[in-house]
Amino acid sequence: MKNVKAIIFDAYGTLFDVNSAAEKCKDKIGNKWESFANFWRTTQLEYTWLRSLMDRHKDFWQITENSLDKSMKTFDIDSSMRNELLNLYKILSPFKEVHETLKTLKEKKLKLAILSNGTPSLLNELVKSNNLENLFDDIFSIEEVGVYKPSSKVYDMPVKKYKIKKNEIAFLSANTWDVSGGGNYGYQAIWVNRNNNIFDNLDFKPRFEIKDLSGLLSEL
Repeated sequence: MKNVKAIIFDAYGTLFDVNSAAEKCKDKIGNKWESFANFWRTTQLEYTWLRSLMDRHKDFWQITENSLDKSMKTFDIDSSMRNELLNLYKILSPFKEVHETLKTLKEKKLKLAILSNGTPSLLNELVKSNNLENLFDDIFSIEEVGVYKPSSKVYDMPVKKYKIKKNEIAFLSANTWDVSGGGNYGYQAIWVNRNNNIFDNLDFKPRFEIKDLSGLLSEL
């Protein structure tokens, strides 16, 4: 990885725990909170892919609301919790190693950026609420191109901005489909496999597999 000039991170599930909103409400939701959180996330992702294929774009916040509404009905969760869950989603918790890892990488004088499905305002609020705003050079949102990952138009953005080659970018994601998307595009794509999952069969194998973001430091 000696030729890497920029390190790009997915946000949701990679830097920030997408289940943390529901987890903070687990006393109200009960022991089904984790199944509910996973269903919400899966539905949210399905909506991004379907809307991209149908050419019927809605921004990520609208999709988050729509997928939450379906999930709450599916799990019979009281509608009075809707606003609470949405507000918590705006301030998702980062994984425990994120801040220190980013701080160490920043000292190496590499470009650090986020490349995410989230809207600019959502991503900026997430970064700011978790005191990470001074650690990123850029925050790239798919709203710039109007289509969701894994479209090559999304992965194009950092390459064009930094005027570097595709393989000069290390791209980290916890989402296997996103690692495959970035890797097939030409990134040095690294899988953050926090939960011992099985990788997809999508014509790509990750450059490295790490348990959390701190594992990147030894590879560099």
